Amino acid sequence: MPVHKKLNEARIAFHALPLKKSGHNTFAGYKYFELGDFVIPALRIFNDVGLCAVISFSETTASMHIVDVEDGSQIIIHSPMGSANLKGCHEIQNIGACETYSTRYLWTAALCIVEHDALDATTGKNEPAPRAKFISDEQFAELQALVDQTSTDLVLLCKHYKISALRELQESRFDAVKSALEKKLA
Repeated sequence: MPVHKKLNEARIAFHALPLKKSGHNTFAGYKYFELGDFVIPALRIFNDVGLCAVISFSETTASMHIVDVEDGSQIIIHSPMGSANLKGCHEIQNIGACETYSTRYLWTAALCIVEHDALDATTGKNEPAPRAKFISDEQFAELQALVDQTSTDLVLLCKHYKISALRELQESRFDAVKSALEKKLA
């Protein structure tokens, strides 16, 4: 069918373009294509080869109909609809976010845009999570002395700070425990 040949021509022309990724995921440390980075060049290429892309949404599916404008043959790409729960946004803004992302992914599928950086940046890492820094021997002795001077039940104290023993206390919680024990002495 002609639509397949034209889509393949569009993909080849698209991948010859010198596009830049403007999106940046600071958490995982990779760059990605935002919809605005490629949709206008993609539309121009579709127009040049005689294709038209029409995107539609239902509650469960996003669809892209790629139509050959000369003979009407078409390819349909479907993608399940997701959901968004953006903080401080109205429902319609969440719907818009879903539609924008779905549109981006439909174009990604249609043009065979490969963004392996996203996968490489977030998978396959075998780096262990940083270990929590626990209290030093001196801090432990200081807290133990305060516990010995008070009528505080050490078991209740450990339960409160979600630890099984004072020795497992993270350094970041040292000041809070010390303050609590000193209040008991006052």
